[in-house]
Amino acid sequence: MLAEAEIFSDLIGTIYDTTLDRNLWPEALRKLAEFVGGPAATIFSKNPSSRNGSAYFDFGVDPHFRQLYFDKYVKLDPATTGHCFAEIGHPIATADLLPYAEFLETRFYKEWAAPQGLVDFVSAVLDKSANNAALFGVFRHERNGVVDDETRRRMRLIVPHIRRAVLIGNVLDIDTTKAAALADTLNGLAAGVFLVDENARVEFANMSGRAMLGEGKILRQKDGVLTAVDPKRAATLSDVIVAARGGDAAVGTSGIAVPLSSPPAEQWLAHVLPLTSGTRQHAGISYSAVAAVFVHKASLETPSSMETMSKLYRLTPSELRVLVAVSEFGGVAAVASVVGTSEATVKTHLQHLFAKTGTSRQIDLVKLVAAHASPLRQAT
Repeated sequence: MLAEAEIFSDLIGTIYDTTLDRNLWPEALRKLAEFVGGPAATIFSKNPSSRNGSAYFDFGVDPHFRQLYFDKYVKLDPATTGHCFAEIGHPIATADLLPYAEFLETRFYKEWAAPQGLVDFVSAVLDKSANNAALFGVFRHERNGVVDDETRRRMRLIVPHIRRAVLIGNVLDIDTTKAAALADTLNGLAAGVFLVDENARVEFANMSGRAMLGEGKILRQKDGVLTAVDPKRAATLSDVIVAARGGDAAVGTSGIAVPLSSPPAEQWLAHVLPLTSGTRQHAGISYSAVAAVFVHKASLETPSSMETMSKLYRLTPSELRVLVAVSEFGGVAAVASVVGTSEATVKTHLQHLFAKTGTSRQIDLVKLVAAHASPLRQAT
């Protein structure tokens, strides 16, 4: 346990250093793959509607098979739909999305995974909108075996930290930040950024941050101390900043998406990044800062029609996959080809879909999907 604690501390330090230098992601993913248990790891995105995607960073992934996946097999991957509709931060394996025996019969497994010796993939959604999902995942080779409880436990430990690093990295949207140029870089951001000391006193605020303080709707300075206007949220923000003195491990997951406002007001969030660990110490030392606080308004996305239907009719991942294919391609033979399974299996899932949705024909399923996609649904 002591050895794991030391490895984990080093690992999350590397993860957070990527916020200031994206070139560190391959090394971070190498360590992540080793920690979770697998030969390769990746951060990527998928679109459940167009069934395409792209890789942002990876380690250990064969470039030929990576290109082949996004050119062809992302559409045949039985996990594509399930990945995009999964709960944020929750580890999912192949067996969570469809029976494993069924997976072994798919074209995706036979033509893409098996030639590489891959037997499973454990992933988690980092963030998503109505049309896109960003994910982190680790591939499992034959020598690793399929995903087990220990794999899931390790994923649950590290995914919140990866999520925070990716969200803050997206706010910064830079390749490398040097301490001397930090102020200029932060001033160009739309998000509010505050460098604060251990008592939450503001050492630096970028232009967006100063504008937020001037408006006084979400944040304010009281005797130089950064605090939330909402009294229910002020104590939480203060506690997270105090914890930042102890570095990444002390803040843990509490600094991810800290709410700064309460319903029914617009939702504003803060991500707190300790500057007392790793290479980030050089960024904060000029300001005697222990933490960087990134503040932005949460985007309220409309759930996709497929995700809505999945919850409404309690569809399994396999049923949802067939429903997506039916709405796009129609016909049992075409669906079987796209999904990569037998026509008999498709027919079985169709019968379940008919029973759950109260329909009896494929055309009725297509109409139902269209009705859920329309913002002007007719009353029945």
